[in-house]
Amino acid sequence: MSLLFVTDENFDHTILRGLLRKQPNLDIVTIQAAGLSGSTDAQVLEWAAKQRRILLTHDVSTITRYAIGRIRDGEPMSGVVEVGSNVTVGNAIDDILLMADCALPEELENMIVHLPLR
Repeated sequence: MSLLFVTDENFDHTILRGLLRKQPNLDIVTIQAAGLSGSTDAQVLEWAAKQRRILLTHDVSTITRYAIGRIRDGEPMSGVVEVGSNVTVGNAIDDILLMADCALPEELENMIVHLPLR
């Protein structure tokens, strides 16, 4: 099974467009398209877990705390990929597509991955 992604509310749409340009069949939705605009981080992670989607985010300060809390409490967490402000658009696209091509969903469960990968 391939990876399913969701971007949080403030995710860089340049990266999103680049991902879809390079891999049009990538299964990725935005929080806005899911009808969750304005949701809390906890609600976003809950929805992502129910949908088995890995959250792509730039929010390295608060999402981490909620993701760790879900793991600690034994709640499902499909995975979080944090794209820091120091990561270029091209590197973010390449790293996310590398994960999409090479990782299995269960390999990212309960994981917080920080980009860049290299």
